[in-house]
Amino acid sequence: MRSMRTVTPTAARAALLCAVMLAPPAGAAEPGTVTLYDKPEPFTFDAETQARQKLVLVALEKEPADLVISGATVLNVHTLQWMENHDIVIAEGRIAWVGPSGEWNGKAAKTVDAEGQWAVPGFGESHKHIESSHLTPEYEAAMVLPQGTTWVAEGSHEFSNVSGEHNATFWLMARDAGSPLKIYPALGSATPPTAYEVGGGYYGYDEVARMLASDRRVAGLGEVMDWPAIWNKESPGYQRLWETMQATRDARAVIEGHGGGLTELPEINGMAAAGLSSDHETQVGKEAWDKMARGIFLELRPDTIRVAIPYFLEQGLADWSNVSVTTDDRDASASLELGTMDYNLRVALDSGAPLEAAYAMASYYPARHWHLEDQVGSIAPGRYADIVLLSDPEKVVITDVYADGMLVGDDGEYVGPIPDIEYPEWATDTMNVGREVTADDFAIRVPAGTETATVAVLEPFYFGEDFMTAQLPVDASGLVQLDPDQPLSKIGLTDRYQGRGAVSSMYWQNIGPTTPGSAASCSVAHDLHNIWSVGNSDRAMAMATNRVAAMGGGCALVRGHEVAASVRYEIGGLMTQRPAREVADEIDAMYAAAEEMEWLGEAPGWPKRMIFAFLTASPWKWALVAPYEGNPEGLVNVATGETHPVAWPAE
Repeated sequence: MRSMRTVTPTAARAALLCAVMLAPPAGAAEPGTVTLYDKPEPFTFDAETQARQKLVLVALEKEPADLVISGATVLNVHTLQWMENHDIVIAEGRIAWVGPSGEWNGKAAKTVDAEGQWAVPGFGESHKHIESSHLTPEYEAAMVLPQGTTWVAEGSHEFSNVSGEHNATFWLMARDAGSPLKIYPALGSATPPTAYEVGGGYYGYDEVARMLASDRRVAGLGEVMDWPAIWNKESPGYQRLWETMQATRDARAVIEGHGGGLTELPEINGMAAAGLSSDHETQVGKEAWDKMARGIFLELRPDTIRVAIPYFLEQGLADWSNVSVTTDDRDASASLELGTMDYNLRVALDSGAPLEAAYAMASYYPARHWHLEDQVGSIAPGRYADIVLLSDPEKVVITDVYADGMLVGDDGEYVGPIPDIEYPEWATDTMNVGREVTADDFAIRVPAGTETATVAVLEPFYFGEDFMTAQLPVDASGLVQLDPDQPLSKIGLTDRYQGRGAVSSMYWQNIGPTTPGSAASCSVAHDLHNIWSVGNSDRAMAMATNRVAAMGGGCALVRGHEVAASVRYEIGGLMTQRPAREVADEIDAMYAAAEEMEWLGEAPGWPKRMIFAFLTASPWKWALVAPYEGNPEGLVNVATGETHPVAWPAE
């Protein structure tokens, strides 16, 4: 092995080097003259840089502040400590200085006395579908800001399947128009959800790369959920999904995961190896622990919070920074009744989460996961002045909420601006059914002369390897009939993208109305959002579907072949541009009308779970999708691509 030696320049070489380094460049000005950098024109700084330049001067007491929140007990989420009697100095909508009261001696336009209150960072949703609140972003802001939520990582594959080309543009419109709520879109990886579905968008490498480059606020790729297409090279979705993930890595952005049903170590390791960085679908404590231990960031919904946090405490978890709490899906009615992130925090605290860590799980940890920690997530200089003041942090009792340094929540009431936005046609005209559907579109037939048919049967959240079957009577023309002695309803799915009004139908058990001549229908059907219907009358199903399409989207309830209630979602067929209370009242009225009817199953009334019953992600196997080439009936195994008729003559 050769020995290593250090080469020392000779004195002559050292002197020559010194002379070269100290010599002025050719054409340099004479000593004593002042020159500018040789630039052809002055550089224009963007708005954020200018704001930060101002913050420096405010912190140094050389420029006045806009606001000082004085005397609060401030949570430092970086150290997980409370800092008593501290001031928060704000300028340009951001924080310029944080420290003990009275030590900043600059001037401020306004001072708010927060003595006796606790200040925590504005809450951030690590994974939420605003579409599920059914409110457009400016009205979502008015609902959630008084509840403490100041920013959202929007899992945007609902709207991306409606208008994929305009997805990022849509989610940034409200903020650009003046809404205080910050929305960071995560591009919908499930666009379309599987290779067996066609909607209003398609994302491959080019589409994802373009939108990630279009605006820094586009934070990453939303929950990658087609697990068979991740591991199986023969899957028709393999190429597209890996393209989207490569585009996201190339942009150094975040790839979100969806690990529903992935509970064994080979699958968990495979999920992490693929680069899927998070999971909001864990069900039990050990599963959550195993995923976190392999580098997967947890986004816990309330049902999982209750089981995961006690399990983590039993395991002696010391570092909670790979855990967040989040909402995922909650409609306006439930959000007004329960809350959103404030509710999730209460559940976490009631489940035993350490107080300081719980607030970090609702702010800093999700911000850091999304690489947004320089913008949101902590009460620290340079971040947006998003501050929640509490009278009781252990019970999450919120008094005031500031966003961008502006008071937006006052004792539960929204006092901020609601910008007037005119959404374009690509957001308002999305029900391309193409015609009115008829009762005959929902008919299921077998050859005439058949007396009994065997039918494929599913039910909401059925994950079996094979579908179930039942025997149903057939009339003289070959039309399959429902049997009132069996707990079956007819399910329909109407394509709303291709303009042909294509309908697929089959039978599901333990769901649907039994009141004669009844049906329920809705254009919210995760994740592609065709129009679903469930009923006991083909005519009623057609009526409900046509009502939804005529409204531009929404929900409709038919009873006795008359429309009994409806809710309008005219933006993308998913949301409505109205205040939360108005929408919640309309939803509650529909629920009340449904409760007057008779229903199958253990949860009578409007079938709320149906909006999630058409998911085609793991752990789903057999699913009903809209008809497509080669599968006119729409029954397909989304894990294998196998298709099957929905009815055939009984043997």
